[in-house]
Amino acid sequence: MRVLLLNQCFYPDHVATAQHLTDLALGLKGAGHDVTVVASSRGYDNPQNRYASHESWQGIQIHRIWTPGLGKTAKWRRLVDFACFWLSATLILLRLQRFDVTVCLTSPPLISTLGSIVALFKGGEVVPWVMDLNPDEAVAAGWLRAGGLAERILSGLQNWGFRRAARIVALDRFMAARLMAKGVPAEVIHTDPPWSHDEKVRYDALAREDFRAQHGLSGKFIVMYSGNHSPCHPLDTLLEAAKELREDGHVHFLFVGGGSEFEKVKLYRERHHLENITTLPYQPMDRLAGSLSAADLHSVVLGEAFVGIVHPCKIYNILTLGIPFLAIGPVESHLSDLADRLPRGETFRADHGDVPAVVKILKIMSQREQSVPSVRAQELALKYSMEVLRSRLIQVIEAASVVK
Repeated sequence: MRVLLLNQCFYPDHVATAQHLTDLALGLKGAGHDVTVVASSRGYDNPQNRYASHESWQGIQIHRIWTPGLGKTAKWRRLVDFACFWLSATLILLRLQRFDVTVCLTSPPLISTLGSIVALFKGGEVVPWVMDLNPDEAVAAGWLRAGGLAERILSGLQNWGFRRAARIVALDRFMAARLMAKGVPAEVIHTDPPWSHDEKVRYDALAREDFRAQHGLSGKFIVMYSGNHSPCHPLDTLLEAAKELREDGHVHFLFVGGGSEFEKVKLYRERHHLENITTLPYQPMDRLAGSLSAADLHSVVLGEAFVGIVHPCKIYNILTLGIPFLAIGPVESHLSDLADRLPRGETFRADHGDVPAVVKILKIMSQREQSVPSVRAQELALKYSMEVLRSRLIQVIEAASVVK
């Protein structure tokens, strides 16, 4: 079977969608399929990182697209980068051979619609792997007006592509419900979250101490937010809690990753002279276990308006580690679904804006002795391992190739 994977990010980028798509590509190749990838030639968070325009990596053919790399500091810059990606991707896809199945992620927005248009002319089936929903996300973030001309056009394009899909992969029951509300038949939707990086992520006590010592954090109680910093994951409540605890020399906040809101965290730290906040860029995969194990409490944040639009992918690595986590977000969400399956004292939840509740939780947790990894959390994590979920996704893709 000839499979095309279409997304803005792929190996060697470190952003989450790149890592998951790379895992899928290797799994498909290992299952005997012919795999081609079309992705950007620039790093997602650092456009200065440039990758070869074409290479064969572990038997996978990678075609990379030039974009101007204007960055995310303004909407027009994003739009120009996206438009260049769509145009270049169109030219590459028309030039490439016909594929049995095209798997499209959702960055840049509506890229699955492009895959559907090309498949309409060249044949083959399309499987959108919906990492986030756009233009729904743009509306929830206030970037587009609901019911406006732009939103109606973009939603029409999105829904047309979804209606042509052989299968659609939703990440949780809330996202599946949104897809059904758009008219996607329930039988077309396969619901599974992205997997944990269980080959790379394990609780590592030695790497934990090395990482903490390297960054001057030994002996601290570390509250960590690791991953994409975006408007979908508003960090205001966590930052306000850091300000409230500025005189507590024991509690320290560590923000690791990138995204459009990463600079906001840095600016907040500087504006309020908060020495209890440290910011670090995305960590390479070979250091991820040490980085994530360094936390005493992980924080997972989901904006009220983004339930079913984005998915808290980082939670599965946290479950694998067995480290307690604090969920900041709405009661009705996938985070709450997971938290309800774990004992009290291993998970905590707070509403956005409830800074006193967050501060109380952090004070209580920081007075505890360091706990051993939770066996219950690690057992739950096994249900979301790459071995389990990747093989199911490959079966969905293989079945899509015979859809008529």
